[in-house]
Amino acid sequence: MRRYQRQAVPVERGSRRRALRWLGLALAVSLLTATFGLDATGAKKKKRRSLPPPPPDLPGQIDYYARQLAGVPLDESAPLAQKIQKLVLDHLGEWLAQQPPGDVPTGVQVRRELENVFSKLHYPFFGQPAVFTEPWKGGTLIGAGYTLGWTDYDRANVVALFESREGKSRPAAVTNFVPRTDLHYERLIVPGTDDFRFFIYGTRLGKSQPRLTVVLYSYDGQSLKTLWETRDVYDGKMDVDKEKVTIRYLKVQF
Repeated sequence: MRRYQRQAVPVERGSRRRALRWLGLALAVSLLTATFGLDATGAKKKKRRSLPPPPPDLPGQIDYYARQLAGVPLDESAPLAQKIQKLVLDHLGEWLAQQPPGDVPTGVQVRRELENVFSKLHYPFFGQPAVFTEPWKGGTLIGAGYTLGWTDYDRANVVALFESREGKSRPAAVTNFVPRTDLHYERLIVPGTDDFRFFIYGTRLGKSQPRLTVVLYSYDGQSLKTLWETRDVYDGKMDVDKEKVTIRYLKVQF
């Protein structure tokens, strides 16, 4: 009967170290190659997804930035919404300055100009103007606002005041009314005061009934201040007459 014997083959320590060293080097090269390959692929993908430059016309630029709001939550929308706000208000200021001396645009004319600015937006994106013109201290105050929406719930509001006096129009103040609502105005005349007081109000969709938010502003010729406000009242409705303001709403108990 044959017997097999195992015989150890001696390996020099130096050879083993060299082999391990070469193996480690090969693994490092493989990892670097894989890493650079992924980076290059990622760079290519990023390059493919880059957006073209915005079109030259203003309605096209508004549409360009509004479309980038798709899928953007409201609390992350400020950079794009502010870009659109700057484009709109800069244009409106230039347009008002170009009016013939002594010719104050009507509310209808201002609304049409804003509608033209938003003319390339299509559902679900929209820009809804809200405008007023009121005489004040021998001049005219123009309220030029809009609601910018990109879903049924995500909406940003901007209201700019322009003061037209002695044949010249100038920007007076800007405020961002509460988000997620539409936009309406009511003037409030208070005897014995010389400031311009007005309400901005709007409703937003609620779980079962719309919610009303109302803010009373005062403009003294220098700045716009908040005097009073109420937010998110359930099924709220507001009535303003010469002597009083009435807000009716449902009180919900849980």
